[in-house]
Amino acid sequence: MDIRFATDAEVAAWDDKLLAGPDGGNVFQSQEFAKQKKLGGWTPRFVMAGDMAVTVLEKSVTGLGKLWYAPKGPGVTTVVQLGDMLRDLQRFAVRQGVFVVKLEPELAKTSSALLALKELELVRAAPVQPNNSTVVIDLSPDVDTIMANFNQKGRHAVRRAERDGVTVKKVDTSDENCKIFYDLLVQTAEGQGFASSLRTYEYYREFWQRFVAADMGQLFFAYFDGQIVAGAFALVFGHKSTYKDGASLRVDGAYGVTHLLQWHVMQWAKDKGSLAHDLCGTPPSDQIDNPEHPHYGIGRFKTSFNKEVIDYIGVYDLVVKPRQYGLWTRFGERVTKSLWWRKHHESWY
Repeated sequence: MDIRFATDAEVAAWDDKLLAGPDGGNVFQSQEFAKQKKLGGWTPRFVMAGDMAVTVLEKSVTGLGKLWYAPKGPGVTTVVQLGDMLRDLQRFAVRQGVFVVKLEPELAKTSSALLALKELELVRAAPVQPNNSTVVIDLSPDVDTIMANFNQKGRHAVRRAERDGVTVKKVDTSDENCKIFYDLLVQTAEGQGFASSLRTYEYYREFWQRFVAADMGQLFFAYFDGQIVAGAFALVFGHKSTYKDGASLRVDGAYGVTHLLQWHVMQWAKDKGSLAHDLCGTPPSDQIDNPEHPHYGIGRFKTSFNKEVIDYIGVYDLVVKPRQYGLWTRFGERVTKSLWWRKHHESWY
C-alpha cells in the first residue's frame, strides 16, 4: 500500500476525504480537531494510506524521536483493513524518524477482532479518547420512534423535566456563555472528583468556538426557575454526532434535567444529518453494573437511553523502533507526562 503525506489539494479537502472513508469519518480525525490539538503541542500530519485519509498528530520526545498518534484512526472497519496497511505504514514512519505509531481505530471489541489483532504484532496501550466504551443512540428513525426506543427510565426523566418546567435552549459560544459553561464544568468536576482532568478555560473556549465556527458544534443550556442548571456541547461530523462536554447542578424539584438536555442535543444532531449519536463514554460493558466503578453514575445515566454498551478495541501501538519504544514504555512516557503536567497542568495527550 502506498503511504505518503497528502498534497496541499488533498489537505484542502481533508474532511471530505475522511467522510468518504470506510468508517464514514470520525470527528476526532477531523481537520478542526487537528488544529485544536496544536494548542497542546501537537503537529498535525495528514497521511494518505492508499485512498484512505488518516490524520496523525506528532510530538517529539527528547532522545527517542517522534511519536505519532492517530485519534480514532485509521478509519477502517475491519482488522483485515488495518493489517493491510501496517507494514507499509511502519516503513514510512521509520523514514520520518518515528519510534511508535499509536493507532485507535473504532473497531468493536469482539472475540474475533481480538483474535485477529494477535496476528498483527501490535502492542495494547492505554485508551486516550473518552469513548473506548460508550452508548450510541440510533437517530435514523423519526423522533417519536427514537423516544419510544429509550428505556422507560429515560423516557420518564425527559417527560418529568418538561412537566416540571425545565427548558433547553441553543446558545451562541460568546465569551460570556463559554465562561458560564466552563464554571459549571468546574463545579461538576469538583463534585465528581475529576477536576484534575480538565484543561484550561482558554483551551475549552477555543474548542467550542472553533467547532461552532466550522458549523460542527453547538452549545446548549438548560434552565430551571430562570437559572442555568446544566449545559452541553455537542459535535456533528457527517452522519455521526458526539456528546463532547456536559455539566450540571443538583437542583431540588428539577428531576431529569440532563435527560431533557440530551434529548434536545439528539434532535439538533438529527436535524444536522446525524444517524448515530455517541454519548461518549461509559464504564466497560462488564463493569457497567459495578457501583464501585468511578464512572458508575455516568454509565447509569447513559444506559437509561440505551442499555447496550459498545466496547471498542482501544489503542494499539505499532512499534517502529523497538529500542526507543522499550525506553518509552519503561520510563519515558511516565517522565514525559509528568514533566508536561508540571509545566502545563494538563494531559500530555
